[in-house]
Amino acid sequence: MLQIPLPLDRDPTLFRLRFTSFAVITVCCPLLGFVSCVIISLLFHFKETTATHCGELTSYLWKHRIFIFNLMTFISALCVFVRHNAYCEPGVYTVFAFLEYLVVLSNMAFHMTAYWDFGNKELVIGTPLEDKRF
Repeated sequence: MLQIPLPLDRDPTLFRLRFTSFAVITVCCPLLGFVSCVIISLLFHFKETTATHCGELTSYLWKHRIFIFNLMTFISALCVFVRHNAYCEPGVYTVFAFLEYLVVLSNMAFHMTAYWDFGNKELVIGTPLEDKRF
């Protein structure tokens, strides 16, 4: 009978990632995107890239408001989470969970402002006729 050699590590985990590494990556990815946007807008005519049109002004104002709300709820959630870990008071984790939901919902609202950015655009997906075989 043919025996298949077993790996030395019997743990089925594909790779391990520490929580601190995950947290740093989670925070640095949006920051890298923001820095990239700033650098690109500085290199390629800042006034033209940040100019808003009639419909985009509404989107820009709402994005700004939602960003401030998201930032404040994230900082509040971070403070409440630290307080929960430090003092383990009753009800503090419930407040943290509520603030966490507000962060997620405000993130969703931020991305839904794309309606004002792309409301008058159409996306057409198709293939060229020469690729079709009837």
